Amino acid sequence: MQLHYIGVIQNDRRPGVDLCTADAVKDHYGFFERTVVGEFMYMYAKTLAERTKPGQRIDIEEYERKCTFHAYARSEGICGVIATDLEYPKLAAHRLLNRVLDEFLTTYPKPTSWSAGKLTMPQLQEYLTQYQDPHKADVLLRIQDELNETKITMHKNIENVLERGEKIDDLVAKSEGLSTQSKMFYQQAKKQNSCCVLM
Repeated sequence: MQLHYIGVIQNDRRPGVDLCTADAVKDHYGFFERTVVGEFMYMYAKTLAERTKPGQRIDIEEYERKCTFHAYARSEGICGVIATDLEYPKLAAHRLLNRVLDEFLTTYPKPTSWSAGKLTMPQLQEYLTQYQDPHKADVLLRIQDELNETKITMHKNIENVLERGEKIDDLVAKSEGLSTQSKMFYQQAKKQNSCCVLM
């Protein structure tokens, strides 16, 4: 799972304005692909942000580039966009979007401070690194994974107990069969021995 791009875009005007962005294109793509992929992600993120209505969440899978764009537009006139690979969990992406937009609005609360254009937000680069493995960064995903592992273990234990129960049932049936056979043997031996008297 990979996280390629995080951006905050002002989407209440056309064209949208990149307020702050961070990408990991150089980490995931070859030298000759970096420029094209980077431009594609910026262009696609900007277009997606412009088309996302306030309060709306969108997930668009781009199969040609093997990535998914996640967008969340806020009523304040900004939209967060994240580009991930196709396997990245949507829930983790949207949690990260909430976090990024909350921190952005805490740092730059007024739209007048956005007019400067490119703003700095060093946390974006940290998030790119931290959220490469969403299961380590997102507590709920980590708990969900642990629950799934526990569930698998419990299913195996139940299957083992059921197998053991079947084996016990087989042993009981065999012991009942042996018990019946031993009674028959005793009765036949008694009959055979009754004809002979020892002196």
